[in-house]
Amino acid sequence: MPGRPPAVRMPARLVDSADFERVLGERSRATTDHFALHHLGSQPLRQGSPPGGPGSTKLSTIEDPARTFPVEDFAPAALPTGPAWVGVVVPKRYAKRAVTRSLLKRQIYAATVRHRARLAPGLWIVRLRASFEPSRFISAASPALRHQARSELDALLSAATVVR
Repeated sequence: MPGRPPAVRMPARLVDSADFERVLGERSRATTDHFALHHLGSQPLRQGSPPGGPGSTKLSTIEDPARTFPVEDFAPAALPTGPAWVGVVVPKRYAKRAVTRSLLKRQIYAATVRHRARLAPGLWIVRLRASFEPSRFISAASPALRHQARSELDALLSAATVVR
């Protein structure tokens, strides 16, 4: 039986609104018809442990000290440690349906994984800046929308990345 493929190291995700404001305050580094890419050569303001982890001031109802991470988060060994932090902004005004927003977010994170070796250190935000034409992409999860988003995101990240 063949072994498992090696785990893919994802860039760390931005979650703090202050970091989003800092990065979005910068001029976009690259744009396509539907996406914009912003970069700030800095580290996140708060680089602590995940919520509920050691040093957290939040109360927890979990008594087991071995379970300090919520179910949705990665295990401590799988947390990304690279210098590239990625955030995603997909506003409702450009993607009305939740299924469309979810598809676009998955495509964005997958594109950052494909281009992670070329991402310069710092904070990166990919922002949806225009809606996809509803008459052309009838289904919110259509293969055509997936293909269009993937090709634009690859072009966007290729145009803006710098080899470390």
